[in-house]
Amino acid sequence: MNQALLTRLFKSINGEKDTPLMKVAYSIIEDEKRKGHIKLANKLNDLLADSFIDILEPTPNLKVAKDILYKVPVDRRYKLPLATHIEHDHLRHEMVLTSEVESKILRIEKEYLARERLAHHGLKPRKKILFYGSSGCGKSMGAERIAWELGLPFYKVRFDSIISSYLGESASNLQNLFKSIEDYPCVLLLDEFDIIGKQRNISSNDVGEIHRIVNILLGLLEEYDGEGILIATTNLEGSLDNALFRRFDDFIELPKPNESEIKQLLTVCFSALNINNKIKLASYSKKMLGMSYAIIVKIANDAAKKAIINLNNEISSEDLDTALDENKAINR
Repeated sequence: MNQALLTRLFKSINGEKDTPLMKVAYSIIEDEKRKGHIKLANKLNDLLADSFIDILEPTPNLKVAKDILYKVPVDRRYKLPLATHIEHDHLRHEMVLTSEVESKILRIEKEYLARERLAHHGLKPRKKILFYGSSGCGKSMGAERIAWELGLPFYKVRFDSIISSYLGESASNLQNLFKSIEDYPCVLLLDEFDIIGKQRNISSNDVGEIHRIVNILLGLLEEYDGEGILIATTNLEGSLDNALFRRFDDFIELPKPNESEIKQLLTVCFSALNINNKIKLASYSKKMLGMSYAIIVKIANDAAKKAIINLNNEISSEDLDTALDENKAINR
């Protein structure tokens, strides 16, 4: 069983330490240690340790949220929806992350699951998150992964509907959207957040509407204490208004992958296919250093498609080299 499947399995385990299920889980951990997978074993052990706490207070069934009637608000003029719903089965959630980013995302998920227990102590979970980093490094996918893991409905803000050329309507659209999700547990993604969160002092050419939108957004973020999780993403964190940063509960940078993570990603991409034994993934990982996750996945997929179209039963070095050369220009 691969690492991703094991992690998902252990996240779903609850029970006391001496139950048969827990004993099986610990035997899996010991088996991973014997194989030399120390990092994975420690991660699985931490997940089990957290599950002991969860049994003190039953976790609410988050799937109930899917059955709650929710109507996406529309803009007043053209009746376009202000957000797009993505079905749970279509959410991307298989990710290769640094241990630091993985632990931070896992912390968000754990705090949300324990939100009632935290409330008993006057504490609140992280519910306003900012993902930042280079394009193609998994910011939007990270938001989808959180929704998938928690079983929450996922909505993506449509800024083409939010932003209006008519004075005052953009702010009204934002207010209506935030109000609609106050009592609705979901993950709301504000992708490419810098579209409306740009610094007020660099928008001098605007007629003032962008200033009003940012001010409204500051108030909405400050006051938001709804049932769901707000996640904003940006490639240009330097262009965001400084006051907006203070409204978020957590900031998480998603960096480009290192050599080890590239090799792991290539292994996942090629897991369902045969590759020529002359291909050394460690060597290709060095060549791809500095590339984003998205470009690396594209290279792997291009190589796989070429092999399949040519009716080859394995991916050759030529397939992978061609795909790498073709995609180098995109990464510049």
